Amino acid sequence: MNIKELKPERVWNHFYSLTQIPRPSKKEGQAVLFLEKFGKDLGLETIKDQLGNIIIRKPATPGMENRKGIILQAHIDMVPQKNSDKDHDFEKDPIETRIVDGWVYANGTTLGADNGMGLAVAMAVLEDKEMVHGPVEALFTIDEETGMTGARGLKAGILKGDILINLDSEDEGELYVGCAGGLDANVTFKYSEEQVPSGYAGYRLNITGLKGGHSGMDIILGRGNANKVMVRVLLPIMEELDARLASVEGGSLRNAIPREAFATLALPEANYQKALEIVNSHLAQLKVELSAHEPDLKITLEKCDTPAKLIDKTTAVNMVKAVYVCPNGVERMSDAMPGLVETSNNLAIVKSGDGVIEIKTLMRSSVDSAKDILAKSIACGFELAGAEVSFSGGYPGWKPNMDSDILKSMKVVYKDLYGNEPEVKAIHAGLECGILGGTYNNWDMISCGPTIRSPHSPDERVNIETVDKWWKFVVEVLKNAPVK
Repeated sequence: MNIKELKPERVWNHFYSLTQIPRPSKKEGQAVLFLEKFGKDLGLETIKDQLGNIIIRKPATPGMENRKGIILQAHIDMVPQKNSDKDHDFEKDPIETRIVDGWVYANGTTLGADNGMGLAVAMAVLEDKEMVHGPVEALFTIDEETGMTGARGLKAGILKGDILINLDSEDEGELYVGCAGGLDANVTFKYSEEQVPSGYAGYRLNITGLKGGHSGMDIILGRGNANKVMVRVLLPIMEELDARLASVEGGSLRNAIPREAFATLALPEANYQKALEIVNSHLAQLKVELSAHEPDLKITLEKCDTPAKLIDKTTAVNMVKAVYVCPNGVERMSDAMPGLVETSNNLAIVKSGDGVIEIKTLMRSSVDSAKDILAKSIACGFELAGAEVSFSGGYPGWKPNMDSDILKSMKVVYKDLYGNEPEVKAIHAGLECGILGGTYNNWDMISCGPTIRSPHSPDERVNIETVDKWWKFVVEVLKNAPVK
């Protein structure tokens, strides 16, 4: 069955079109042009701003001109993640979709339901000539996943609406009214190169099979971090068997929990069996520790070509120890909202090359002071190891407004449709609402979406039934928009 045959067909047809257009973060230009043409072909006022954000306006249907204007907001880009055995170029190739037990998946890559489903629903609203609604604007932002660049650069005054409905949350039946803020840590170790000692051979340490996932949504699930696993195995091999490090590469995106990590070593050939025993011992330990979450974890040590050069021993050891002690995962749960993560860090990327080892993390917190203390803790650890540390990409959280008019309206609409009230929550992931609300501080904001699991990983999937429920909900919400 093709996804274009799923219900509601209008939404799934638009989502299919988006899967055919490459749109990884910072390379979503083709999708920007596609959306601009889409709006113009409908005869609707369509604006592309200086960054590439797209704004499309649809007038109110007759008799609904007195309703508050609603902005439907989604981001254009998607996270490009694939399994190591999958041949896929995110800048050229379409996403292959498949249907399994009521869910839509991709084939070995991220699906792009985050936030392609939001784009598709907004497009369906713009296209539908039968819907009843007040003034509607669609705001499609660029580069949400790697910097929220589009939201940050959106100019005041360009949008006219009063209410923002963000279409980027991932549990149908839940309404989100707040989110965490974030901050990037950038760590740099500079190293010199050394010769490979006589009698050493090349080996490759492979950490594979972890689930990864969204560093905000999935950080609470207790999944393994490939970079932390890598240094846990590397350190005893380096300290006990005089292994030398030639290169490391783990993780690829700040907002994705790293699923795979690789290290190239030089090791005395006589010590290979002992190194293999350390690898297998740690694998057995981790299989017990992560048994509920990471049944497919693999750690292998295989022979490879002897590396041409090595990272100098002092820097290599210091880096491994610093990554070993770097905070990772949930730091604190929220006191205000039980079950919500307050503060976390994702040790996302460790990569060497050209005389530099770069380490990148993403911190999130709904409490600014907690985020600042975590940042200082990370900086202190790496600076003691001889690294340079800087911070960038900070963005604010979104403070809940429980007296929101659109929240009240959406709760009533949902109960009328489905017989129960939706859950009202805050989210540990970063949404664009905090940034957008700083520019448009008059907006009443809320976020909703279908059920999506494992975003930012090749296991990403969207539940088909919830897309239909969500679509019907959005239609009724627009029909019942608050009066001005």
